[in-house]
Parts: sequence; structure tokens; C-alpha cells
Amino acid sequence: MVQLGGFLKGHWQLIVLTGLIYALWNTDVIWPLRVLVVLFHELSHAGMALLTGGEVVEITFHKNEGGTAWTRGGNGFWISTAGYLGSLVIGAALLLAAVLTTADRVVAALIGIVMILAGVFYIRDMFALVFTAIVGGGLVAVAWWLQAQASDLILRVIGLASMLYVPWDIVVDTIIPRQRMGSFSSDAAAIAGRIGATEGIVGTVWFVISLIVVFATLRVALRRPSNISFRTPTDSR
Repeated sequence: MVQLGGFLKGHWQLIVLTGLIYALWNTDVIWPLRVLVVLFHELSHAGMALLTGGEVVEITFHKNEGGTAWTRGGNGFWISTAGYLGSLVIGAALLLAAVLTTADRVVAALIGIVMILAGVFYIRDMFALVFTAIVGGGLVAVAWWLQAQASDLILRVIGLASMLYVPWDIVVDTIIPRQRMGSFSSDAAAIAGRIGATEGIVGTVWFVISLIVVFATLRVALRRPSNISFRTPTDSR
């Protein structure tokens, strides 16, 4: 009981944030975060294409949380794998940066700059371009003008949202039987075609990996109290 009380006291902010994100998940309040995770997904595809010697033709994403990264060349296996798992790793990294480091403003600004550059070079669709400019510019502005605690809080919210969204998205897209709509084809289906497996098997493997990443991230992040101190230097006197 004492240990539980200490845990709740040391991490109550993350617990409340997680509860709020979960409770508001299907509302317009969380919708921008869900779209942002989709952008991370497409950026992960694009980044892996560049890392494996390919090129990025165009990136787009939509209000309905669908998205596509058109790439040319590179390693198709790793490009397809990078979507879900890459966006999850980005979310985990943002949460760890917020909880364990004092580089919150730098990280927030870098994420914003990457988004803006992606918009300039690879995004042509109007909705995606406006969304990327607003969110990317907003992150840079918060990092530049507000105290570090603001960047810290934003990184925590984005990280938690990604860690909640990605495993569920993997299940919905690849494991749960559903009626296909239009020409939708998941990344897992692309991998399955390459290795001779089924989409469900690939999705299950990704889901297990995603849970491992989530639990490993929380294990590291929660080793010590994680609450943000909003005191200024004058408050400590």
C-alpha cells in the first residue's frame, strides 16, 4: 500500500494525462493528436526510405486519419515495417525525453522543424500542408517563447498519445477481421506478400513488439518521480 501510494504521488500527472487521453480518445479534442501520430507513421516510412538508399516522392495524410508515403527505391521490407513501429518509437522517445532529460525545448523545436521541412519538400495536399505548418510552427513557437515546462507537457501528451494509438491501430488494421474498404492495404499486407506469411501473423508480431516497446518505455520512464515542477526560481526561496 505504501509503495502504491508513493507511485501514485510520484507519477500522478502522467496517470491523469493518460486517463484524459483515453477518456477523450474519440472526441475532437484528441483528433489532432491522432492525426499527428499518422504523420509520424508516414514520416517513419519516408525516413526509412532515405536511410536505405531510396527517395521520398510525396507524403500525405487526411482528416480521416489515413495517410500515404510514396517512396522510390530503398528496402521495401524495412520501409513497410517502419510505419507503425517507427511512429511508436518516436512517441516513446518523446516521452522519455520529456521525463528523463532537460532538453524539452530543444526536442520540441526539432520535431517542429522536421515537420515544417517535410511540408516544404514532400507534402502537396492542402490539408496535410496546413496541419503540418500549424502544428510544426506551434511546437517551435512554444519552445522559443514559453518556459521549458510547456514543451515538457506537450512532449508527454504527444508521446502518450502515440503509445496508446499505435498498438490499437495495428490491431484494427491487421488483426481484427473486417470488411475492406476501397483499395486499402495495410503495411502488414505488403510485408506478408514479401515473406509468404499472412497479414494477421505480421500484425500480431508487430503488436507484440509494440507492447514490448510500451512496457520498456514505461519501465524506464517511471523509475523515478516524473511529475513536472511548475515552480519558478523565485518560488523556491
